[in-house]
Amino acid sequence: MKIYLANPRGFCAGVDRAIDIVDLSLKKYGAPIYVRHEIVHSRHVVNSLRHKGAVFVEELNEVPEGSVVIFSAHGVAKSVWEEAQSRRLHVIDATCPLVIKVHNEVNRDYTQGYELILIGHAGHPEVIGTLGQIPDKFHLVSSVRDVESLHVEKTQNLSYVTQTTLSVDECRDIVEALHRRFPNIKGPHQEDICYATQNRQNAVKSLSKLVDVILVIGSPNSSNSNRLRELGEHCGIPSYLIDAASDINPDWLKDAKSVGLSAGASAPEVLVTEVVAYLKRLGSSEEVEELTVIEEDVEFLLPKELVTIESASRASASAN
Repeated sequence: MKIYLANPRGFCAGVDRAIDIVDLSLKKYGAPIYVRHEIVHSRHVVNSLRHKGAVFVEELNEVPEGSVVIFSAHGVAKSVWEEAQSRRLHVIDATCPLVIKVHNEVNRDYTQGYELILIGHAGHPEVIGTLGQIPDKFHLVSSVRDVESLHVEKTQNLSYVTQTTLSVDECRDIVEALHRRFPNIKGPHQEDICYATQNRQNAVKSLSKLVDVILVIGSPNSSNSNRLRELGEHCGIPSYLIDAASDINPDWLKDAKSVGLSAGASAPEVLVTEVVAYLKRLGSSEEVEELTVIEEDVEFLLPKELVTIESASRASASAN
């Protein structure tokens, strides 16, 4: 059985930044550091940071007044910022810059009098945060059917944004439905699906042409990981979402001559290494092959208050 590794896979720049923010905050302020919601959707990452002294909470009323709290990469509603201010919390914002871009578009269009539509999945933290940017005139659609049943007031003054971690194909169908129903609707200059989501989906499409089975490493609550698995299935390849090597059912692979492996944007590379080792124990004696569709070189800046800590950490690592 041959193993193909999708590249790019795993951590994106936004996830790298969010994890660095927690690590550097612990170094600067000491434990405990409170984090509202999972910093990223990865059980492995969350458990690792919890071990270092991060305390994950669902709501800010669980955070002692005056403490340091980090907002997750998914972003938060304006009301959460207001609550943090009222409780004198020291906030460090780990929201992905691409999510912030969507928030800025929403606030700009709202102030210009647009009625807004968000393409996304109900209940996802990013969607909750984006919907919470404005008090009204915001509609959530998750499918073409939702578009067809949508009731709006300003048919001539509509705009839309998208959740960053949607499937490119899924989003395209909904966007086309919006334009059919509301020809004058205004969208962002570029679709808000992030570069990492697009790149990982393109890599899975390439994998699907070469393999019999696709395994996607990612937690069940990771939107972009679920989209990768769905994309593999859409391409006609049996595809499975796993949190770790222990989740693999050997029956999935019993007739496979080749297996493709990808990882969602919140999954660390150590999990990929463990899955490859498991597959080799299962009977893969061939060399592992990387299937690269594009090289990523995106980096996002850290909050200013943590930059000096990062520089000191890098200097210490170089000295050792």
